[in-house]
Amino acid sequence: MTKSFTSLLLPRFLRFRKEVILLWKAFWAPGTPLYLKAATVLAALYLVWPVDILPDVIPILGLVDDVIIVPLVVSWIVSRLPGRNAPAEREGPIIDGTARRV
Repeated sequence: MTKSFTSLLLPRFLRFRKEVILLWKAFWAPGTPLYLKAATVLAALYLVWPVDILPDVIPILGLVDDVIIVPLVVSWIVSRLPGRNAPAEREGPIIDGTARRV
């Protein structure tokens, strides 16, 4: 059980680290939309804000909401960054060909 849990958690943690670095670079880029920059600031403030969805005084549940909500928000912001979903990145190389209607 422990091995399967860590094997699921480690790749997600490594992806989260990459997303945070990408988000940091995108925050300072002039082409990033303002609403994504605002969402980045709000996600960072949620970590340090004393009011959470579940209070931190509840022993385990108080930290679980931070561990779940912040990576989800970061992934959502990164998925909305401009230039991330170009067809070449999403589907591989583009191959020219002829198309005909049947």
